[in-house]
Amino acid sequence: MEPALMGAVQARQEIREGRLSAEELVGSCLAQIKRLEEAVGAWAFIDADLALQQAIQADQLKRTGRPLGLLHGLPVGVKDIFATRDMPTEDGTILHRGRRPHSDSTVVSRLRQAGAVILGKTVTTELAVFSPGKTRNPHDLERTPGGSSSGSAAAVAAGMVPLAVGTQTNGSVIRPASFCGIYGFKPTFGWISRHGILTQSPPLDQVGVFARSIEDLALIAESLVGHDPNDPFTLLQAGPDLLRIQAEDPPVTPKLAFVRSPVWDQADRGTQEAFAELVDTLGSRAAPIDLPAPFDRAHELHRCIMEADIARSFDHEYTTGRKQISPILLEIIERGRRELAMDYNNALAARASLHDALEQLFSWHDAIITPATIGEAPLGLGATGSPVFCTIWTLCGMPAITLPLLQGEGGMPLGVQLVGPRGSDARLLRTARWLIAELAG
Repeated sequence: MEPALMGAVQARQEIREGRLSAEELVGSCLAQIKRLEEAVGAWAFIDADLALQQAIQADQLKRTGRPLGLLHGLPVGVKDIFATRDMPTEDGTILHRGRRPHSDSTVVSRLRQAGAVILGKTVTTELAVFSPGKTRNPHDLERTPGGSSSGSAAAVAAGMVPLAVGTQTNGSVIRPASFCGIYGFKPTFGWISRHGILTQSPPLDQVGVFARSIEDLALIAESLVGHDPNDPFTLLQAGPDLLRIQAEDPPVTPKLAFVRSPVWDQADRGTQEAFAELVDTLGSRAAPIDLPAPFDRAHELHRCIMEADIARSFDHEYTTGRKQISPILLEIIERGRRELAMDYNNALAARASLHDALEQLFSWHDAIITPATIGEAPLGLGATGSPVFCTIWTLCGMPAITLPLLQGEGGMPLGVQLVGPRGSDARLLRTARWLIAELAG
């Protein structure tokens, strides 16, 4: 197999056992990028010499016999809103062109500590909101890859890199992973530090990861989880053993709650029919559940919080460079500037009732099963698709994963989203692996 197309766990084992070098793996990824990048446009910055130098250093370290990190020699794509000391961080906007941070974000620092090769910076939408970048969907170049972590999802889907990181404030990990037919995972809010990452909304911003298997998601996520005093929202607790637990068999057959959510009518016909068939196949293992009344307001609560915070976070860009901001972002900022403090604080407080309702649901069910998107990646490159099937779970900080199990009416990937209780990330990954095996059997 071409090394670039290997899974991360497999490549890690090959490197550790001496059958593959980090330099060979990175070289294979760079060759894949050279073949496909002009068409796909997944990268905002790539320096082949810098990437190869990191790989050579990883191989030199291995020869010393010293302990190796969890991601030793594995190339990772980094969304271009994570600060990198040796690469530009331009946030998808002309207003930040040429920006060179003096230090790494915590995520990038932890990737380096784990032995990863930072292959390059992947394309993000403008300031990680809605206005698309140059990236196209590798499955159909006339369709969107989703956003805002568009480059990360497309790079993994195209075999350019086995692992990538992104962020989600609404649906920016789960949606592009679904559209691009790969696995995407957003851990519990507070499990991964946001220090050194472009801020949109502190109560909503969350880091996520992309890969081509569940075990690869677990591998990279495990290396990133942990408390960071620079991010007061991170939890002071021991990190989970994601890689080990996801590989275990569940002690009892998981019970899934099929949740349509208040936006079910926005799902296209193909999605509704595909999920009806999926739930019918699962039978008693997936019970239809309606969310209680408080969730009818969840999307409006999320919009209020996100838009008010975006207006605050991008006030400098708005006041000094509004002529260079896209119309869609300008509209969001201007709506956010009109939000009342009382409405914003009430929206934050209202999340408590949603958490209480979800705790009751999860006392009887291991995970929620629901669409990742309203449908397959839409045609056209002027928008990134709707995030509405991710909004509630982002608002509540739940761990979520999308699995490339279905296909839309146009033959494009259609993700199945699983959502678990806060803090149950390892169990959620294990349930996801069980579901794949169950459907395959």
